[in-house]
Amino acid sequence: MKEHKTLLHSKIRSALENAGGLVLILGISLLVLIMLAFLLSRNPVKTLRYFFLGPLQNTYYTGNLINSAIPLIFGGLGISIALRGGNFNLGGEGQIYAGAFAATISALAFSGLGLPGQAGLGLAFLAGSLFAALMAALSGFLKARWNTNELITSFLLSNTLILIINYLVTGPFLDSGTNLQSTGKIPENFRLSRILPPSALSTALLAALIAVVLVHIFLYKTRAGYEIRICGQSPRFAAYGGINIAGTTVLSMFLSGFFYGSGGAMAVFGTYYSTMKEFSAGMGWNSLAVALIARSRPLAVIPAALFFAWIGSGARMAMQFSDMTFEISSIVQSVIFFLVTSSVLLDLFKTKRFRKRGDL
Repeated sequence: MKEHKTLLHSKIRSALENAGGLVLILGISLLVLIMLAFLLSRNPVKTLRYFFLGPLQNTYYTGNLINSAIPLIFGGLGISIALRGGNFNLGGEGQIYAGAFAATISALAFSGLGLPGQAGLGLAFLAGSLFAALMAALSGFLKARWNTNELITSFLLSNTLILIINYLVTGPFLDSGTNLQSTGKIPENFRLSRILPPSALSTALLAALIAVVLVHIFLYKTRAGYEIRICGQSPRFAAYGGINIAGTTVLSMFLSGFFYGSGGAMAVFGTYYSTMKEFSAGMGWNSLAVALIARSRPLAVIPAALFFAWIGSGARMAMQFSDMTFEISSIVQSVIFFLVTSSVLLDLFKTKRFRKRGDL
């Protein structure tokens, strides 16, 4: 009983230490935002009011804020699984885009075959997610088979996918009935229901929350998840324990791509109803930042994604109602990305505790 209490106290202390570092990073980033507002805006108080409070002023803006976090939740889960397995999937941009395109084309094809909306939607969702998963798994296979750097292969493959899909969207699958560079829209019965009208928030939010719980259970309550985490922490120990390193590498990359593709598919079914040219630009990089903020913990992905979505929504509100440009959000996101990749601030509270105990 005493050992269980000690373990619980250790976990709580570790969580508080991690939270302390993240709060410091986010605080510095927001301080940078405030400084920029006072330096660049003629009315900084008005700018900051719209930035911080604008996305929460009514159900329309609040719903759209939450909706914009949904792809980031799926993407954050995807990169978190890869990072937990000791892999770095840098192909999120292309995999979200590929998942969205494959889901769109599948939905249009299934509707032509007369499949019921729910069944067709489920199959189209799987088609989009599996296509992105296979693209990521290819990088995992190359690493497992020939020790090819998955960071490079996933990035190059992602860029190739974006170019190919751009050609398909603006060429063979272009909807001639619209002025947009977009595919045709999926039928009404393939679209997810809205849950906070008049905003774009849909039942994709419920799917995202379920995905977070499932990934948490998978990583911490199943054998496969345990093997992925062990391979990420110590590949040599995992090999001594008889774990199939190559298979685990491919599996973690496959699941990473699956959730990236799921984010793209949900964006189509719940928000856009078609694949517009490069509509998902930036989602992959923001998902990576979300996973880094969450320290690859599935349950922490939700607040991290909401925070990033809030920054983007606040910047749009400030741009619309004040004299600030949208690029302010990119600056703040860059500061967060820079700081969160450094272990100095994240481990600051932990280092202080160790020094007090005389362990350093």
